[in-house]
Amino acid sequence: MARVHHCRDYRELSREAAARVIAAATAKGNSLLCAPAGNSPAGLYRELAGEAARNPDLFRSLRVVKLDEWLGVPASDAASCEHFLRSRLLDPLVVTAERYIGFDPETADPQRECADVQGELERQGPIDLCILGLGKNGHVGLNEPGPSLHPHCHVAKLSEETLRHSMMSSKESKPAHGLTLGIGDILQSRKIVLLVTGEGKKRVIARFLDGTVTTDLPATLLWLHHDLEVFLDDSSG
Repeated sequence: MARVHHCRDYRELSREAAARVIAAATAKGNSLLCAPAGNSPAGLYRELAGEAARNPDLFRSLRVVKLDEWLGVPASDAASCEHFLRSRLLDPLVVTAERYIGFDPETADPQRECADVQGELERQGPIDLCILGLGKNGHVGLNEPGPSLHPHCHVAKLSEETLRHSMMSSKESKPAHGLTLGIGDILQSRKIVLLVTGEGKKRVIARFLDGTVTTDLPATLLWLHHDLEVFLDDSSG
């Protein structure tokens, strides 16, 4: 069952999404959370950091899997997903190494890295709560539009539109590929929360809300999930 929640602004969206994560952690302390980087979840992570400061025991068993990563961008680089998640989610919630599954952006063997993450996901999964943002071209994770989609962890060739993402826009040398969970891994999650916010997304939001399922707009496959909640920032466009 899919539910679309219209939020007045980004702050309300972030609070509502955070409430879902808090509820999941309350119901199951060792929940597996799939976490993306980027502007869409930044407010959600601020809310969770505040909750962790007030109630440090809440997230002491929480497990996290990183949704995706830019291949070749060092983990220490502020533009990497690893740096983003470490500074905004993992460290504030004190998620230790044994409770974290993440792609290594500096791997010398990307295919092996994908296989390793896939193995950990199969061993520890399924994902209890998957947080996603909506890309300007309709991607989720780094699952790019195309005639077909990969079901599991894979090396993704990045589109020009994806490389205009704010995390990459200021970099002179941009990665050609990324590492990402597949659309099948996402759809196996027990619950999915999609955050729809940001400028320049009016057209893709309209296409997504139309409800037609197509690999040309990967986010539309989420309509097939049994427990999808969409939080739409009505102040964005």
